[in-house]
Amino acid sequence: MDWGALILFFVAAFAAASAGGIFKPGTWYEGLNHPPWRPPNWVFPVVWAPLFCMIAVSGYLVQQAAGWSGAGLALTIYFLHLGVNWAWSAVFFGMRRIDLALAEVGLLWLAIVATMALFFPISATAGWLLVPYLAWVSFAAYYNLVMLRLNPQTGRSAA
Repeated sequence: MDWGALILFFVAAFAAASAGGIFKPGTWYEGLNHPPWRPPNWVFPVVWAPLFCMIAVSGYLVQQAAGWSGAGLALTIYFLHLGVNWAWSAVFFGMRRIDLALAEVGLLWLAIVATMALFFPISATAGWLLVPYLAWVSFAAYYNLVMLRLNPQTGRSAA
């Protein structure tokens, strides 16, 4: 086991996760209109923590299977997708732009699909590890859409 590579993938995944700690929901988010099926706030870290672990392991498995050069494109897309993941919290909670966050989560969804498409030929396990992540981001995209419909004023201003 290459502990250095594994640690690198965990650091990268949890760097993406750090956006949730930097851009917190706060009173602005609580003051928005929410659908009745809104998950309780405690659900989000409970879901995201294992997802980020699976994201880290998936990247590690691909790197181990093909090496840095052999999986260059796949790993480039993987690391770029982590940046896109980080940006959603910055846009939604930081900028308070639910409309832009909806476009951003669509980009994230596509980036996850691209990562999976590149991972599956190298390591089926790595690809399958991203399926729950894609499912959760699909739910998040729908939730983002509903939040925009319930709060159309958030599409124009950060205040």
